[in-house]
Order: sequence, then C-alpha cells, then structure tokens
Amino acid sequence: MKYTTRQSAILLLSDGTIFHGKSIGISGKTFGEVCFNTGMTGYQEIFTDPSYFGQIMVATNTHIGNYGVNDSEVESDSIKIAGLVCKNFSFNFSRENASGSLEDYFAKQNLICISDVDTRALVSYIRDNGAMNAVICTDGTSIEDLKKELENVPNMEGLELASKVSTKEPYFFGDENATYKISALDLGIKKNILRNLAKRDCYIKVHPYNSTYKDMSEFNPDGYFLSNGPGDPDPLFGAIEVAKEILADNKPLFGICLGHQVIGLANGVETYKMFNGHRGINHPVKNIITGKGEITSQNHGFAVKKEQLDNHPELEITHVHLNDGTVAGMRMKNKNCFSVQYHPEASPGPHDSSYLFDQFVENIKSAKA
Repeated sequence: MKYTTRQSAILLLSDGTIFHGKSIGISGKTFGEVCFNTGMTGYQEIFTDPSYFGQIMVATNTHIGNYGVNDSEVESDSIKIAGLVCKNFSFNFSRENASGSLEDYFAKQNLICISDVDTRALVSYIRDNGAMNAVICTDGTSIEDLKKELENVPNMEGLELASKVSTKEPYFFGDENATYKISALDLGIKKNILRNLAKRDCYIKVHPYNSTYKDMSEFNPDGYFLSNGPGDPDPLFGAIEVAKEILADNKPLFGICLGHQVIGLANGVETYKMFNGHRGINHPVKNIITGKGEITSQNHGFAVKKEQLDNHPELEITHVHLNDGTVAGMRMKNKNCFSVQYHPEASPGPHDSSYLFDQFVENIKSAKA
C-alpha cells in the first residue's frame, strides 16, 4: 500500500469551535446540522436514509468504508447526508460481495468527507453543547469566510425538508395482486419499510409529500401509512391535514418517526426539538402494553411532548425510551391508529420490532371484517 499525502480539512461549528482533519480527496465545502450516529455497522443505510437530509453525520465507529458498498444496501436512490465526519476512512475494502469502494461511491455523488478527526472529542462536545449547524471545508476557504457563510444556514427548527426528498410522482411497490392495498405518504420513506409491507401481502402506492387525502383515497386503500423523513414536523401542514382526515374516517393508520410526529400534531400534541436527538441502532425501548423490551434503530431530532400525551383523552403512550423516558410509541383509544418514533424495518434486534408491521396488517384485517 503506497503512502499518499492528503489535503488538510476542517469542521467548523456554528459556535466557532474548529476540529481539524484531512480530506479523503473530494474538494469543496458542505453545510448542515452536525449530529452523530452510534451504529457500529450499516453505514451505507445511514448515508442513504432520507431522514438524514441536511445533516452532517459524525460516525462514532472508528472505521468507515472497510466493507465497501453494495448496490442492494440502500434506503433511497442517492446519498442523503450533507457530509461525513469520521476517524479512519478505509480506501480499501475486503467484503467479497461489495460492488465498490466507499471512496468511489462518495466521488460519484460529490459527498464531502473529513477524516482523521478526534471523533470522541467531537461527539463529547456535541453531547454537551447540542446539535448545531456546521461546515466541512476541504478546499482551503478562510475561516472568516466560512463563518459568514455559516451564519446564513437555516436552523433545523422550523425547517421543512420533506419536499426535498419525497417522490415527485406517485409510484407502486409490491405485487399488484396482493391481498391488501396501502396508500403511503412519502415524507422521506425508506425502501426497507416498503419491503416489509410488501412481504406481508401488501401492494403499496407511494404518494408525494403534498398529496391530499382525496389523492391517497382514490387508490381505494385498505390502510394508510405516514413515513419517516427529515426536518421539523411543524411546517408539514398538508400532511397534518391528511392525518386528520384519515382519522376522521377512522381508517387504519400507521406512522413511523416523522409520521409519528405528524399524527401527534394532528391530535393537538406539540413537538419539540431535542438537544441531541436519538441516532443509533442500540436504543432500548419498553413496550408498556406487553412489558417487553426492544433494541431499536432510531434517527430523529424531534419528539412529541410526553406531558401533553399523558393528559390527552384520546391518546395513550405504548412505548417509552428507557434512556431518557421520551415517547417512543403511542396509539389512539378511539381510532384505528398507532405510531412509533423508531424504525422497526431496520431490525437491529434483529426482529424485536417487526411485529409492528404485523399489527398494522391485523388492524387492516379487523377493519375489513
């Protein structure tokens, strides 16, 4: 292996803090909210998850890129993170069924990456000071110029991003002869969610984020799904209205992550931006209904307000996050509706949470009976 000299690079946080590292070879700069993911594997799924749109991802795992990339291990059609910060970037890979290197994958999509960063110190800093805007620069732009540009980057709070990642036109997924039909609102939907529904005998029509209830109901679906996605749920007025109309008709409804938050807002429950959020594949959740624990995959920077749910006459909390007591799931007492704040399709348990898709199908069966 030959030694190569790499260009110096920096990560500048909005509070002026600077972390130094090296470029992997792609010149430029990229802006976004810096956050960290504690997952030890699955980096390609993270990079292509639409929920991460607009965020600079800090990988806490020491090595990134060591098993390359595989064309089948994606959650969308492209990389969605704004940039990557890591400790050791592996230019070589050793997995037999890899389709290429992470370096080439980044180069094709012009994803800016800074490596050789003290990620332990960086994550510790974010944990203490909260997620904030940042810029990765690998092209030598001056600190003063970067600070000026960074001042113009909007904060994640109040930012609507679903429109940036949603499909532009409706499309179908699964077997058209399947027993059940689902209308899904794409706020940033992951492919594995669609796979999980399809393998449960569902045929899904995926609708753009700004679709109306009328648009979604023309498919004559047996149930409705509100997907995950990036950004603040508050500005999603159209999606909130869709949820209200689905609930008014008492149709089977299931929401994940951003969809979970939208259902909360449709019921008058406020959301808030978390100090750091939850991002990783080892988050412990307790199912209050069954008393069982689940190891879950999570990726969210917003949450519904627990105190408002506690006092809501039509909603009850079904799951809680065991690290901080935040709401991880809820259901309606008088409607055919439930939602979770985590990702059952990601299967880190590996199958702890897959029952949620079965529960959705059972709810549909009950409604059809």
